[in-house]
Amino acid sequence: MPASFKHTAIKALKITGITISVILFLLFIIPLLFPGKIASEVKKIANERLDTKLDFTKSKLSFFTHFPSLTVSLDDLSLTGSKPFSNDTLLKADEVAFGINLKRLLFDNEVKINKLYVSDALINVMVNEKGQANYNIYIAPENRDEKKDPNAPEEGTAIRLERIDLKNCHIKYNDRSAKILVDAKGFNYVGKGNLSEDIFDLATDAKIDELDFFYDRTGYIRKKEVRADLITRINTNALSFILQKNELRINKLPLKFSGLFTILRDGYKINIKAASENTTVKDLLSVMPPEYLTWLEKTEISGKSDLLLTFKGDYNVQKKQKPNLAFNLKINEGSVNYQDAPVPLTDFQMDLNAMLPSLDTEQLLVNLRTLKFKVGEKDYFNAYLHSKGLSEMDINASVKGALDLAVVDAALGLSSFDLKGILKTDIQARGKFSTSKKLFPKTKGGISLRNGWLKTEYYPNPITNITFIANMLNKAGTYQDLIVAVAPASFVFEGSPVYVNATLSDFSDLAYNAKIKGELNVGRIYQVFSQKGLDLTGYAKADLSLKGKQSYATNGQYDKLDNRGTLILKNIKATSELFPKAFFIKQGNFRFQNEKMWFEKFNASYGKSDFDINGYLLNTINYFLESNGTLSGNFNLKSKLINVDEFMALESGENKDRKTEVEYAKEDHPKMSGVVMIPKNLNVSLNANADKVEYNGLKFNKLTGKTGITKGGFYLENATFNIIDCILGVDASYKDESPTSAHFDAHFRAKDFDVQRAYKEIPMFHDMVTAAEKAHGIISVDYKIKGDLDGNMSPIYESLQGGGTLNLRDVKIQGLKLFDGISSKTGQNGLNNPDMKGIEVKSTIDKNLINIEPFTFTVAGFKPTVKGTTSFDGLLDLRMRLGLPLFGLIGFPIVITGTHDAPKIKIFSKTGQEINPAVYDEKNNKVVRKEKVSKSKTKS
Repeated sequence: MPASFKHTAIKALKITGITISVILFLLFIIPLLFPGKIASEVKKIANERLDTKLDFTKSKLSFFTHFPSLTVSLDDLSLTGSKPFSNDTLLKADEVAFGINLKRLLFDNEVKINKLYVSDALINVMVNEKGQANYNIYIAPENRDEKKDPNAPEEGTAIRLERIDLKNCHIKYNDRSAKILVDAKGFNYVGKGNLSEDIFDLATDAKIDELDFFYDRTGYIRKKEVRADLITRINTNALSFILQKNELRINKLPLKFSGLFTILRDGYKINIKAASENTTVKDLLSVMPPEYLTWLEKTEISGKSDLLLTFKGDYNVQKKQKPNLAFNLKINEGSVNYQDAPVPLTDFQMDLNAMLPSLDTEQLLVNLRTLKFKVGEKDYFNAYLHSKGLSEMDINASVKGALDLAVVDAALGLSSFDLKGILKTDIQARGKFSTSKKLFPKTKGGISLRNGWLKTEYYPNPITNITFIANMLNKAGTYQDLIVAVAPASFVFEGSPVYVNATLSDFSDLAYNAKIKGELNVGRIYQVFSQKGLDLTGYAKADLSLKGKQSYATNGQYDKLDNRGTLILKNIKATSELFPKAFFIKQGNFRFQNEKMWFEKFNASYGKSDFDINGYLLNTINYFLESNGTLSGNFNLKSKLINVDEFMALESGENKDRKTEVEYAKEDHPKMSGVVMIPKNLNVSLNANADKVEYNGLKFNKLTGKTGITKGGFYLENATFNIIDCILGVDASYKDESPTSAHFDAHFRAKDFDVQRAYKEIPMFHDMVTAAEKAHGIISVDYKIKGDLDGNMSPIYESLQGGGTLNLRDVKIQGLKLFDGISSKTGQNGLNNPDMKGIEVKSTIDKNLINIEPFTFTVAGFKPTVKGTTSFDGLLDLRMRLGLPLFGLIGFPIVITGTHDAPKIKIFSKTGQEINPAVYDEKNNKVVRKEKVSKSKTKS
């Protein structure tokens, strides 16, 4: 090797080594030179630009976190949403890092953020029913002075993003106003572009491990893998997104997006088109729920499909604007052949067009032009449907087919079901359907199933001998002209036959004639259709003959009814959308006699509660036939325990089919128990006798009296309880207003009970009669009170109104600061521990204040007269006239202000402190303002 080359090589290596060393040195030293500057600027951005709460545990500056970018990283960052979601998380991340423009930092000593990195984060976007969103946290900077030099350098911190990088994030978009939930797990995203420009192109590479899409709480896409290659033009002035190149792949289904999306302060503007054109049916079916994908792998599927989705219009809740949604799906030359079945399903065609103008279901348009297929040479199915509207629907429909279900089963490979039987249908319908106007389309046709057989993987034995023949005829297009005949319907399960014969006519005043007979092991037949392992072992036996008209019952023409027979239920589970747990009917023996359904023996439980009922329900058949019918009845109820807490709407339980408003309330208030929700369609009275009733930590013994449900509320009439060893008489009404609020109105009467036990064991007495803490003896109460209950079914004191009497039969007060203070101020020790006998104290309650009417008692020869105001929070504005011995004809005034714990006592004074009452929003069940002491003084 020549010496000159060797020397040059060594010199180059030295320079390279020194350069690398300097670079490494700078990579370590630069973050150490600017830590305070960086941290302060990040906090400055948060304070200036975000109208929300930002927290993080620590920050660090490094080149190596996201090499080669210099980044400031915030660990364990949390960010709350905008109002009304100020207490809910918008963003929670293990790390959020901001890339810093190194040149501007070194030479201009300015912090310019040009990159954003978010990892292992929850991004939780929420929109409530009113259209209010939690993402409106950014405060736009004020407009610059127009006279300012446009070429002048920017001052302070600026965000000029060139890259957004999201790694392993969980993004949840829950829009209750649009009834849409999108849940994306394992979200990885890289977006590049000159994001600092007003208008720029954002190149995006995105991946989602699992995507769920729900509309109106129904899952349409579940656990789907998504890949996206997108180029989106973004206009930051209008916060508008123009979709240019946008290619998605959901599992194997390719989708192309184009259009415009603009976010507005109070909604959005959208014009989106999503299409999957000339793809295969198998790729289309890959978006089915995950449990069907194994079937898809074993099935030979052919055919072509075209899919088009459009979403266009403005969304603004306040202006009642919603976009239009349209959906088109075409399938041609489809065939399904499961594992070389003897006969495949062929010639499958589908042409479906659906539109939802303004997302309004009442304007729903469905045009199923074609739905048809063949199985072999003989079996076929053809259908079409044209409909407009929902509650009042124009219909033109036809269904016609003849299928051997065993052949269809083999062709489709229904792994969970094993079907047999000959199914035939031929129905045509045309006209209006409206329950309110009692219209029904002109209809002719029927459906029949003969020699039916059904077996599932969940239970070893099949349902056999299934026969179902139903015919329908309506010539005039009204309820009155509709005739439905079911004769016969029967099946055999576990060797027991069940028969049904029924004829229904004149649906405007339904005439029915039905016979039902058979025994059924409900627990086992439930397993046929469901998973094993559920603790349902029920049994039902029916022998019923029902004949009559709806009007006979509603008009009291009971002699024209001919309803008779028996129904026996054992070990049946039943749920209601109002209650978290299931009712378990241990034994139910029912007898039908014209208008009444008699409960001859009925034993049931709900959680820890038990019920033994006998009595009757009126017009049971009408209740099931009418959509808004009311069920009436009269019962005797016995119970060992009724635990009210278990009925509270937001408590945990096995019932998963709850009202939407309950599910929303559980999401919004996870720590609340909720209130008890009362069925709205019951008018039932019960003569109750319960050994024990538990409610919010209170235990009542020996409940007797009349209770019931009427007009959506619950009532107690002449009811008595045993509590703290005394009899409490109650007349009360209760009505829920939402899952987290209710209203009550009650009259309590209790005679001769221990004041100390009441103070310690009854929360409302504890709060109303604060002085009882230092009292011992026997008192009586007669009080009326009404108000609201909160989400834990406890009284909202600011809402309470009422009044009544507290009778002190024999009470001694020891150690009460109020009397100790008066004794000290007057120099009369006899006043500090008064005995109070036979004294009646009247008071009223309103807006968190207790107004006490004047009452007089005698202590140590003195005759104090007390009146004034106190609050549930302990504020005092009391006036006393201390009558001197003898007879109290001469006395002097005393004013007590301050609080129960720290009373302020002024003798020979009439000037007290006015307490301004609380302000309560009765409509929204909210305390607007607590009560407080006024600056002005009052004189008695």
